[in-house]
Amino acid sequence: MVPTTNKAILNWVDEQVKLTKPDKVVWITGDEEQLQQLRQEAISTGEITELNQEKLPGCVLHRTAVNDVARVEDRTFICTPTKEEAGPTNNWMDPAEMYAKLNALYDGAMKGRTMYVIPYSMGVIGSPFAKYGIELTDSIYVVLNMVIMTRVSSKIYDELGDSPDFVKGLHAKADLDEKNRYIVHFPQDNTICSVNSGYGGNVLLGKKCFALRIASYLGRKEGWMAEHMLILGIENPEGEVRYLAAAFPSACGKTNLAMLIPPEIYANKGYKVWCVGDDIAWL
Repeated sequence: MVPTTNKAILNWVDEQVKLTKPDKVVWITGDEEQLQQLRQEAISTGEITELNQEKLPGCVLHRTAVNDVARVEDRTFICTPTKEEAGPTNNWMDPAEMYAKLNALYDGAMKGRTMYVIPYSMGVIGSPFAKYGIELTDSIYVVLNMVIMTRVSSKIYDELGDSPDFVKGLHAKADLDEKNRYIVHFPQDNTICSVNSGYGGNVLLGKKCFALRIASYLGRKEGWMAEHMLILGIENPEGEVRYLAAAFPSACGKTNLAMLIPPEIYANKGYKVWCVGDDIAWL
């Protein structure tokens, strides 16, 4: 059952179905019953492996291909009308040229597979700060992790109504060909494309792709910022709450600080520390 009448969504999904040619399309609702069915399907096919449920209840293992174990900065592009708009540190290609390249790779890439339509929210659904996206993927791993990392729900269609204001994301594992692996952003089109990868950083399009790269463009237009920063909450024994935002270079312990547990001596005095976000902040 298609859970929306939004023409912008339906037309876009239909276009991508015609391009990638999946055997079937499944609309993700975020309901636990549907997710459990997908977990069991992925376990049965070997896409994920169930771990010892006595020691690690609810935990599974997913392995990417040996040639697909990290984000690929040299295959990541920002495709804006002019090279200057992409900034001095990003790879750039003319949007028309890149779309032609990607469409050739996407053509029939989901034959024999299922396309999953994932509606997700960056932020609390219904909040004035929330931004909505829809990712199309042929990976159950992507579905299950987007549910963990974002708010996946059919309620997003209600929030959108007839609006075309959502970030479009298309991911296809294709052949996992590292020579034809691309992670591409079209800021003016609110579009993200990922092909020939199954690695989280390249295919969970709500994270670096949307929350940092596309959001940087949206923030510039709307008067806010998307920054590579952690946010940490701290409460003292008197109940005063403060938040710390910190920008660290890679491999400097940003996530470790975000996951800080107060030393016992301070915890006993009533200090509390919690992670709001370990990677990207919208300010």
